[in-house]
Amino acid sequence: MFDMLRQAQALKEKMEKFKEELEKTSFTGSGGGGAVTVTVNGKHEVQKVTIDPKVLASSDAEALQKLVQTAVNDAGQKVNEKLKTEVGKVTGGLGLPGLF
Repeated sequence: MFDMLRQAQALKEKMEKFKEELEKTSFTGSGGGGAVTVTVNGKHEVQKVTIDPKVLASSDAEALQKLVQTAVNDAGQKVNEKLKTEVGKVTGGLGLPGLF
């Protein structure tokens, strides 16, 4: 019983350390073949948005909105993929319910 509690505590500590590291990591997504790039941190907070001036010159607001949306979603997906991979490593591949 105590061994199980120690293992759970170790798992919790590993997850907390991973969470701190993830929050400091940057992930970049893009839309329109790189016409728009968005960088987010591990908390899905947008840190930077870059828009190719050629896209701005087209003055098509709807197209630009879609490119930004695609880039943000792409960056968010990269955060989620990293999270899933690393949580799987920490938990030994156990699909523990409620973990991310």
